[in-house]
Amino acid sequence: MPEAPADPHAGHAMDAAREAQTGADLPVGMAAAPPAITDALADPVFGAGPMRRARAVLAGEHGGSRVSKVQADLLEWAPDGNGYRWEVEGWYGGDLNRVAFKTEGEGQSGEGVEAAEVQLLYSRAVARYTDLQVGLRYDLEPRSRAYAVVAVDAMFPYWFEAEGSLFLSETGDLLGRVEGSYDFRLTERLVFQPRAELEFAAQDIPRSEIGSGLSKGEFELRLRYEVRREFAPYVGVSYERAFGRSADFVRDAGHDVETTRFVVGVRTWF
Repeated sequence: MPEAPADPHAGHAMDAAREAQTGADLPVGMAAAPPAITDALADPVFGAGPMRRARAVLAGEHGGSRVSKVQADLLEWAPDGNGYRWEVEGWYGGDLNRVAFKTEGEGQSGEGVEAAEVQLLYSRAVARYTDLQVGLRYDLEPRSRAYAVVAVDAMFPYWFEAEGSLFLSETGDLLGRVEGSYDFRLTERLVFQPRAELEFAAQDIPRSEIGSGLSKGEFELRLRYEVRREFAPYVGVSYERAFGRSADFVRDAGHDVETTRFVVGVRTWF
């Protein structure tokens, strides 16, 4: 049987279909990005100086602006033991370079602050959602001491936040800290947050009740309600334990190796 003659319009129809493809319909390509446009066609009309200033304003308003934020992750009180605790951080700068500060501490009502530290850091974005930080830490309590700091602050897929820090003191003591948290959004406003923090030391520091290796761990659960995104009261439970040589130093000082506290507090930022 002779073959049917080819449809002369078929090829044109296929070409039109290819040209109509857009977005996700197009195959993935490996072509290099086009070169950046460098022509300043408005310069001859309005002048190079005024247009240069106008482009600087535009860059500042769309990605190059300087902004700031202060966030209190923990402002809490333990009703069962009259203890209090804070953890606050903030920064000022752009998308790549920032100046950051951090402070945290705890104490007992009527007995004053038991532990307090302040950090001043230069923060540089080195990858998407990852900042490298260097700077200084100063302990106010239980004794004055300065440290050099190197830290990494990152956010992993599914909004898991993690931070790792190394501290080298003026006396040569090397300490480490790793912490992480995750927000489970139960509703639009109700958030359940597990949180953990581990501390390490390269050597024994008996005066501070710190032993080499894994020295202390904190494991916490908090449930907060976001009245507004910037203001969220919470309730929770915090478990803290000393490990290894640190536990021995804590026992020798007559303190508890492990403690559990129920807490109430607020998370806020501006």
